[in-house]
Amino acid sequence: MDFVPGDGPAMTADVFRSVLRHQATSVVVVTAAAYPPVGFTATSFTSVSLQPPLVSFCVDLSSSSWPTVQRATYVGVHLLGEGQEELARRFATSGVDRFAEPTVWRSGPYGVPLIDGAPAWMIGRVEDRMLAGDHAIVVVSPVFGDQDDGPRRPLVYHMGRYLTVPHPLTPGTDPSGEGVA
Repeated sequence: MDFVPGDGPAMTADVFRSVLRHQATSVVVVTAAAYPPVGFTATSFTSVSLQPPLVSFCVDLSSSSWPTVQRATYVGVHLLGEGQEELARRFATSGVDRFAEPTVWRSGPYGVPLIDGAPAWMIGRVEDRMLAGDHAIVVVSPVFGDQDDGPRRPLVYHMGRYLTVPHPLTPGTDPSGEGVA
């Protein structure tokens, strides 16, 4: 059957949002040094390049975090895991002190806030900011990072909910992702 223009719904903002709800995305908290410190939840985090190492995330231009991220030289990216849904919600909520209790954090390299308990984190130098519609794409070159000992189930966002995926090392596979014969 051939596609006939007008057969499907037009790509309005609501249709676009509804379609993208079907994509599972990783959940990170991005932090930046300021007084008070700044941080927000992002589901747009991705690896960009291995040589050189680069990652990216997007930030809404109308968010309270954008003015700090727009000027920041360094930012922190915290990959969230199982049991951190409330942390993700807190950093996604406007008008609250995201760094108040129960958030546990410390000042890391370059004064960038580091959130305790994240399965993995990195601090990176902001290499580029590109305006894209109502967001900015921020490209970061990681300079420091660490991870928990042992794998933890990652936190993902799918269909408007925070979820965890099955343990990455399931029986019958090895850590490289290759099947075990």
